[in-house]
Amino acid sequence: MKFTACYTKLEETGGYMGQLLEWPNVITSGKDLEECEFMLKDAAREMALAYYEDGDEIPHLPFEVKPISVMIEKEALLANVC
Repeated sequence: MKFTACYTKLEETGGYMGQLLEWPNVITSGKDLEECEFMLKDAAREMALAYYEDGDEIPHLPFEVKPISVMIEKEALLANVC
């Protein structure tokens, strides 16, 4: 099966968090991108095994990835804070 991985840089540790977009329950982290990808694949295999043992189907959520631009003005955000 193929999935889409999303990686987020973790500022506090310098590592990365990885998550499968189609299967959000599969989430892990690693000290660098290579380790994070390895851990993410391992987590997906372990999760698939757990689903199989429980008689559940592996979720594969349909989605579309599209970058968007959002203008965020700090002053406007702060003006709306109570």
